[in-house]
Amino acid sequence: MINEDKLDYGTYEATLERSRKLEIDLRKNPGKYKVLTGDRPTGRLHVGHLFGSVLNRVRLHKLGVPTFIVIADYQVLTDRETFDKIAENVKGLTVDYLAAGIDLANGKTFIFPHSHVPELNQLLVPFLTLVTNAELDRNPTVKEEIIASGQKRINAGMYTYPVHQAADILFCKGTVVPVGKDQLPHLELTRTIARRFNDRFAGNKPVFPEPQPLLSESPVILGLDGSQKMSKSRNNAIMLGADEDETAQLIKKAKTDSDRNITYDPKNRPEVSNLLLLISLTTGKKPEEIAEEIKDGGSGLLKKVLTESINEYLRPLRIRRKEIEGDMDYIREVLSSGVSAAREEAVKTLQEVREAMNMNL
Repeated sequence: MINEDKLDYGTYEATLERSRKLEIDLRKNPGKYKVLTGDRPTGRLHVGHLFGSVLNRVRLHKLGVPTFIVIADYQVLTDRETFDKIAENVKGLTVDYLAAGIDLANGKTFIFPHSHVPELNQLLVPFLTLVTNAELDRNPTVKEEIIASGQKRINAGMYTYPVHQAADILFCKGTVVPVGKDQLPHLELTRTIARRFNDRFAGNKPVFPEPQPLLSESPVILGLDGSQKMSKSRNNAIMLGADEDETAQLIKKAKTDSDRNITYDPKNRPEVSNLLLLISLTTGKKPEEIAEEIKDGGSGLLKKVLTESINEYLRPLRIRRKEIEGDMDYIREVLSSGVSAAREEAVKTLQEVREAMNMNL
């Protein structure tokens, strides 16, 4: 009988404190942990992805933490009609990761699509027996994603993909998952599945660790409309692959307000403050300092400063990107190597799972 009382999201403050302690130990003992992170291949990455998650992955892997980056291609099928571009998007994401600074030379970082790791996906069936329909129904992140998808007929994959995410994390026995606050319910379900598997099947020999959240301190990057998170589907994003002229044109259309005096006030002036934040991220200056420099220069000067700072910041990345995307044989080699490493981990884990469930022949 599944005890639903164990699914406890806890307080955000307590989770944040544990995350801070985890961050300190990661720096001291990087080899003690294993990071699992990734994206769905719904399109190329944009500036919001870069500052929200990708640069943090670069930082962690440079610390020497073994890192698996999963491209969750199966999950695209739950709410998108873009399956005809999945392979193209998988390669495109890989290009963006490498251009942003992910370096595979350390032999500890791997990029792979989970559809190519059958042993990982075999974990889905036993994991589904460890959660209830009610728990999946109550997952707040799933509810939000169902609403955002606009679907009238919700497929079962939408409900169960948090369980698939658990397989993505646990196949390699991931111990650290960088997440934002909105993703905590998914990770808590993964921790619950790991705990229930160990309690039900593993006895005194636990198979799975309970992965810890590493909460991102990166600010939320709004789109150029200033009202929603940056997103390609909302047409409010600066794509990493855009050239400098395209970036300038996008920023020129960014929403501001009628007050000519530029101030940093996220609550009352979200559009202007978001542009100041982007300048801050690309220059290292504080948003308040930038606002003081622009003063009554108005939105025209604000957008000019942002265009110059973001193009300057992204220039090395864009040069690397052009070099890398010109060699698709290399990208296929990167993914093939990642799949091999992931399968090696997954085969060992699946063997332990079968043994724990008394399914070995």
